[in-house]
Amino acid sequence: MSALPQVQLHLETDESAAELQLRESQKMEAIGRLVSGVAHDFNNLLTGIVLCSDLLLAGLAKDSRLRRYAQEIRTAGAHGAGMIQQLLAVARPRAPELRSVSLNEVIQAMGSLLTRLIGENIVLSTQLAADLAPVTMDPAQIQQIILNLVLNARDAMPDGGRITLCTRNCDTPLASPAAEKSPANYVQLEVRDSGCGMDNETRRRVFEPFFSTKSEGQGHGLGHGLGLATVYSILKHAGGTVEIESAPGKGTRVIIRLPGTPPDQETSAEVTGRSRPLSESALPSEKPGD
Repeated sequence: MSALPQVQLHLETDESAAELQLRESQKMEAIGRLVSGVAHDFNNLLTGIVLCSDLLLAGLAKDSRLRRYAQEIRTAGAHGAGMIQQLLAVARPRAPELRSVSLNEVIQAMGSLLTRLIGENIVLSTQLAADLAPVTMDPAQIQQIILNLVLNARDAMPDGGRITLCTRNCDTPLASPAAEKSPANYVQLEVRDSGCGMDNETRRRVFEPFFSTKSEGQGHGLGHGLGLATVYSILKHAGGTVEIESAPGKGTRVIIRLPGTPPDQETSAEVTGRSRPLSESALPSEKPGD
């Protein structure tokens, strides 16, 4: 007789959790649409600034001391427009556009945006493999993965520190390191930080939707605990794997492996490019006028 109330309570709890998740998902969708709309309007303003700057530059003599200021306005507007385009790629709901893309190229293209977002007290550096194989993914989804991982690393270092992005080729997914080598090669992305780290219980739960160690109003996301859950969802659909190594006071390493694009599917028109290697080098903080 006592089992029935327990089962009923369990079902009610599951229903409450499902309702909460549905409400949060609807809220996130509404916020995403709002961000997308504002970003479009702001992008139009920046386009006007860039065009007016071009007109100013065209009307100024080459030796005019005002040319430097007009050029700085144009550079700042162009950088702002580039950042808005990246935000739109993340916020705009659409079907994934799969193509062969280089992780190195995506990381380098995001350098300016990431440097601005993490702040001046954190150094962002890269170790990118010269012969990195491409992966078949939507570039916007790769941007979303990198953005979420870097901002989570930033939040773990309120007093400053270092974030390192590493890429390399490997033979097996993380889920089966002792298995026989698969015919498919894998591409590894590692995001490493020198932050506060996390205990085993936190590490075990970090990919749960709506789980967060941040207090109200802290962190970068539009909702608590959705950043890493989004990363996990993208990787799951892409056939990738993820592993986290962390300990309190020891920083965190997030290791991702994605299936490489089979050589017979690669074409020079599809691949965004293979980057030259960057030995332990800081990503530049591009400022207007530099």
